[in-house]
Amino acid sequence: MIATTGDYELDDDPARVDRDALWDFMSTKAYWARWRTREQVLRQLDAAWRVVGVYHRDGAMVGFARAISDGVSLAYLADVYVLDEHRGHGLGKALVRAMVEESPGGERLRWLLHTDDAHGLYRQFGFAEPDHTMLERPRQS
Repeated sequence: MIATTGDYELDDDPARVDRDALWDFMSTKAYWARWRTREQVLRQLDAAWRVVGVYHRDGAMVGFARAISDGVSLAYLADVYVLDEHRGHGLGKALVRAMVEESPGGERLRWLLHTDDAHGLYRQFGFAEPDHTMLERPRQS
């Protein structure tokens, strides 16, 4: 366990991640991931540089985030979510803080992410529109 907040705890132990709960969210609610197969989601989980889960006091996983990184200069924050019924407790902020500010060496990394709906959350942690040095090649169909 890395932190507690009210009735919740954050944990970066990959073995604790509820793979079924993760798949349920990613396959039904995540606008950014519904095209992935279960095998792909689990492969991404297993290959992650770091993961953080949010767990209710009853043991249920109610939030999640993962990062990929070279551990030296670059990290990508992905698959951040908190279940609707558990929002409003600061869990999104706690997740992003745990990933970006509390990852070992995370403060020296250039963090990237894509989001369509949570700009305000990420701006609180220094995320902004990329500068002129950033290019992106979108996923090819």
